[in-house]
Amino acid sequence: MPDASSPLPHEERYDNGHVKLEGAHLDGEMHGEWRFYRRDGSLMRSGAFDRGRQVGAWRTFDRNGSIVKETVFPTSQTG
Repeated sequence: MPDASSPLPHEERYDNGHVKLEGAHLDGEMHGEWRFYRRDGSLMRSGAFDRGRQVGAWRTFDRNGSIVKETVFPTSQTG
């Protein structure tokens, strides 16, 4: 039986078989590196979560794989 505090791989696919998204869940929340794809299989967005919160650099790509946007989220919570 998997340890509840260990990341569990998660993947979803489109009906055409291409990967829709992939990453891991930790205690039921998105955690670690994630990738989101278009129906044609091209990478659309990638970045990391820290227990459900976006952290670090998130990049959005065009269909040719070029970065069209980058957003940097704080890596630590404040307050």
